[in-house]
This record gives sequence, structure tokens and C-alpha cells, in this order.
Amino acid sequence: MAGPSRRTLARRLESLADFSAPSAELEQYLTPPELAAHLCHLAGLQGDFERQVVDLGTGTGMLAIGAALSGADRVAGIDVDPGALAVARRNERTATADDDSAHAVGWLRGDVTRHPFAVTDATVLSNPPFGAQRGNRHADRRFLETAREIGAVSYTIHNEGSQEFVESFAADEGGEVTHAFQAEFPIPRRFEFHTATEETLAAEVFRIEWRGQ
Repeated sequence: MAGPSRRTLARRLESLADFSAPSAELEQYLTPPELAAHLCHLAGLQGDFERQVVDLGTGTGMLAIGAALSGADRVAGIDVDPGALAVARRNERTATADDDSAHAVGWLRGDVTRHPFAVTDATVLSNPPFGAQRGNRHADRRFLETAREIGAVSYTIHNEGSQEFVESFAADEGGEVTHAFQAEFPIPRRFEFHTATEETLAAEVFRIEWRGQ
């Protein structure tokens, strides 16, 4: 499946708007365009956009829109926050305004852990909460559980130091980590507890094949 180059995709994703009213509780941070482009480019090379694509916790729609721009013709993004979904819809219109080849994204309001999807062979994309906020610990595990349930393959972004946990979870659930890479995740100052103008975290991205598919 031919799509734009990684660099071209990153430039197009740079036009997407950030959260209008980000929630600290939901750990709403914009997925970096360069990271989204890297992830989507890899998924395209692996042929993973030839099946249904589901973006869990889509937020501003960065990963879902990246998939649509990369040639995926069946993309859905789900998020619990209606405000984030409104931003995602506007971002989709902005990103696809001059691209007749990009297929529409289906936007759904819902809880990732109580999702409406009946598929079991999707390509799952997700930038889940890192679990930094109290009450949000192990949030990325809940996203992985849903990825395992509906996905043949998943791409998820985690905080640095997550490799042992992700590999162990995948192995316990009949999956296998096939690709892993590190990426920078810049976080601007947006909440009261932030002390620096911008902080750059080291993120880790994992591609997992589930159930031997």
C-alpha cells in the first residue's frame, strides 16, 4: 500500500491542532507528529493498514488521521472525551482538505475498556496514558488488554522503561513483540504541576502480533 513518505506525512500532521482544553486526569498530550509519522510509516511498510484500523484513545486524532493519510481505508478513532473528538473532527477536515485519496475516519465516543468493536483482526494504534497521574496507574495495561481483544496487531506508545512489562504481557497473552523503538516525546507546560516550559520524555513504541496472526 503506497502512502506518503515519512517526512511528508510528518509535515502534514504538523498542521493538526492540540487539545483545546486538555485534561490532566486523562493525561491529554498531543502525540508528536514525527512520532505518529514514524509509527504510521512502519505500519504501512508492514501491510498493517490493509485491515480495519482502530485508534484507541484517539485524542486529537493524530494516529487515526495519520493512518487515513497513509492509505488505510477503514479507520475508526474512539475517545471518552467529546471535546477531544470535536478537535479530531476539525483536524481531519484540515488534514484531508486537499487529499481526495484519504478515506474518512469514523469517530466514536466511548470508553476504550468498554468498546463497541466486534472485530478480532484489527490493526490497533494507541498512545495510551502513561499512568503518571494518581488513579491512572497501569492505564496502558487496560489499553493493551483491549488491543489484544480486538487486534491482530497493535502499535502502542509507552513511557521509557516499559519494555519488560510489554513483552511479558504480550507473551502471557499469546502475542509477540516484533518491533520496538525509542522516540522523543516533547511535553509543553500546560498544567499547574509542570515546572518547566517544555520537557522531553523518552517514549518506547512496540508492535505486537497477537494470537500468532
